[in-house]
Amino acid sequence: MSVKQIVMYPNTILEEKCTPVTVFDKKLVRLLNDMYDTMIEFDGVGLAAPQIGLNKRIAIVDIEDEHGTIEMINPEVIETSGEQTDPEGCLSFPGIYGDVTRPSFVKIKAFNRKGKPYEFAAEGFLARAILHEIDHLDGILFTTKVSRYIEAEELERLDEE
Repeated sequence: MSVKQIVMYPNTILEEKCTPVTVFDKKLVRLLNDMYDTMIEFDGVGLAAPQIGLNKRIAIVDIEDEHGTIEMINPEVIETSGEQTDPEGCLSFPGIYGDVTRPSFVKIKAFNRKGKPYEFAAEGFLARAILHEIDHLDGILFTTKVSRYIEAEELERLDEE
């Protein structure tokens, strides 16, 4: 496993729609493991392939809950409901945080590392993280959805509450 370099905005790969994965092999498994190591190294809760310079529909999320690491290959949103507005940040935008409104519930279909299809439903923060990463795969940046930017000091106060 190895830690990859995080691609920073304004790199154009961050705004490209990613291509579907068609080969499920050991190379893909290594990539997923490297993405996990990279996400942990940079203290993230999610990472999408374009954030390490790859135009592939691959993303992972791990909010350190009972679900563990969720690997999403070629994910599609099949249902959303509700609404939540909370602060978000992004490894590709260090030090930038803002309020983003997203659905409070999401149901997706995707493939796992072995090419097996699955469906997964999430609520709250996990839904937010999943939708943030899927946006990356469609070239959509969280900054296009920010209703209000938040200074780091204010974010720290919110975390303490």
